[in-house]
Amino acid sequence: MTKNVKWFFVVLVFSSLISLAFSNENVHAEKLREGDKIPALVLCDTVQPLDLHSAREGYTLLSFWASYDAVSRQNNAALAHLAGETGQVEMLSVSFDRYASVFHATVEQDGLEDVRCFVETNGSDSEAFRTFDLKQGFTNYLVDSKGVIVAKNVTPAELASYLKK
Repeated sequence: MTKNVKWFFVVLVFSSLISLAFSNENVHAEKLREGDKIPALVLCDTVQPLDLHSAREGYTLLSFWASYDAVSRQNNAALAHLAGETGQVEMLSVSFDRYASVFHATVEQDGLEDVRCFVETNGSDSEAFRTFDLKQGFTNYLVDSKGVIVAKNVTPAELASYLKK
């Protein structure tokens, strides 16, 4: 009896390993990586993309967040504060809140009035959500003056070190 259970267990483990090897769900290729050109950003299905390929010197920090996501909101506010202290970073902040009123209240509460803030009310159905592959969570992109992604998911400490270079 124990011999049969042992073989059953071996077959079960072996078949599980084989099924995982052929599963595509576990493999997630990032759409945008460091070194890639940042795509145009289209909000609320408008034909007016924001120009992220600025000719000026310094960096552009594109930050995605939502008022209901505490981690992304806190990171966005800290990055905005740091970017405001220097003239080297222009920050573009994009919120995925369903209601503009919630967005405006959050911008005021977090002290983001000096940051270029935008709201995308279409949420996960938006073109921006798909283009920047945000299904794995909110993120940010540090972009150089040529429109090339220098870093992804930058923390305030990492941004400070980029600015010292």
